[in-house]
Amino acid sequence: QLVESGGGLVQAGGSLRLSCAASGSIFSINVMGWYRQAPGKQRELVALITRSPTYVDSVKGRFTISRDNAKNTVYLQMNTLKPEDTAVYYCYAVVKRTDNGVPGGYWGEGTQVTVSS
Repeated sequence: QLVESGGGLVQAGGSLRLSCAASGSIFSINVMGWYRQAPGKQRELVALITRSPTYVDSVKGRFTISRDNAKNTVYLQMNTLKPEDTAVYYCYAVVKRTDNGVPGGYWGEGTQVTVSS
């Protein structure tokens, strides 16, 4: 299970920090990251983190992804937010439940981020 928090309404230029905690039986988490989906658009990758982070070009220099392995938690610090960042943000993780298990992809339920102009 992935549980997100930290969404909300913010003015353009403001900041928000999203959190996503994985729970349940976890042997290892290979990948954690964030996607977003704006109204009428496809879901798109925002940022992923394995050994190093990857960002979509539109958020480079403004967003920072990090993870706390001890807490099985990933964070997305979003600065200098723009109205076009408005979307539902979904947490994603590739989780291995047991030592010899097959890694599986899991999604959170999403958290709304709204940036007003």
